[in-house]
Amino acid sequence: MNGVTGRMGLNQHLRRSIYALMQQGGLRLSDQEVIMPRPILVGRNAIKLEAISRECGGVPWTTNLDEALANPEYQIYFDSQTTDRRLEGVSAAIKAGKHIYCEKPITDKTEDALALYEQAKAAGVKHGVVQDKLWLPGLLKLKHLKDLGFFGKILSVRGEFGYWVFEGDTVSPQRPSWNYRKEDGGGIILDMLCHWRYVLDNVFAPVKAVSCLGATHIPERRDEAGKPYDCTADDSAYATFELEEGIIAHFNSSWTVRVRRDDLLTLQVDGTRGSAVAGLRDCWVQPYAATPRPTWNPDVPQPINFFESWQKLPDQDKYDNAFKRQWELFLLHVVKDAPFRWDLLEGAKGVQLAEKGLESWAKRAWVDIPAL
Repeated sequence: MNGVTGRMGLNQHLRRSIYALMQQGGLRLSDQEVIMPRPILVGRNAIKLEAISRECGGVPWTTNLDEALANPEYQIYFDSQTTDRRLEGVSAAIKAGKHIYCEKPITDKTEDALALYEQAKAAGVKHGVVQDKLWLPGLLKLKHLKDLGFFGKILSVRGEFGYWVFEGDTVSPQRPSWNYRKEDGGGIILDMLCHWRYVLDNVFAPVKAVSCLGATHIPERRDEAGKPYDCTADDSAYATFELEEGIIAHFNSSWTVRVRRDDLLTLQVDGTRGSAVAGLRDCWVQPYAATPRPTWNPDVPQPINFFESWQKLPDQDKYDNAFKRQWELFLLHVVKDAPFRWDLLEGAKGVQLAEKGLESWAKRAWVDIPAL
């Protein structure tokens, strides 16, 4: 596991996924068979690695990636480094014959992402990319509604994502400084359009075209040492997507927005027969028969409480951590050859949409998304 000293690698992938699986006794397949992960932690900071190892029961660690890749006991290479380091790490792991599981975006260029996919395919190793939001309870409920035909014909999808990330001068920032430096692989378009690609493709319909406007609203922030630095990457993105089946999607993604909505991510889906609004965990629905009939009159107080006509869906299933759930599926893929379709090609599609979003911003024009 390379990159577990970072926020995402440590919290979601090690603590809440792999170490959580170890603590629960592994992934039980039957009374006679269990998949038990045995990780080795890899990174550049020995002090951090040693502390994380102690927290996780003394799992082995090293600062020598080549040494870890040469060890035949470890069959899977996981990468959650910064984006600019991922191409080299994943490529080296494929050459070492390891199965690949990595965070997104897998690179910052589509051609490099496709090259990794072709390299993995030629080497005959199994490969997957983190697409965690597909296992969020809120999105699972949306997908269930769509499969039931609740929406009728889906007309539009509107996504609001983000929160205020503090600049670091008076309140410490809650995201790493590299996120705001383009030269280090930062930028919200590269980060979030990779997410929106797999959400739109898998839950609603494939993406055909994008119109995207980015912005760097905060020009200067302070890094982990409290030193000021120039923000060279976009911190906000305003993107419209044309999907197949005539669906229009619009997503606002921002690290410079204050939240007044149900969750840090909300999706509203409007269809001819009903609508739904989902957050990370909860989902509210409004069928056609329960839709109010407002009229425009700004001269009197609004007589309708629009929130009252929405119904919250119950939890009809037990929902585990989304990252952990996909880890379990990938482990099943490696050990038992179970199907796993979220591979490096799917990761390349996310990079493609981000790259086309940046192209759209530069050209101030709609950009088509060719098939990969």
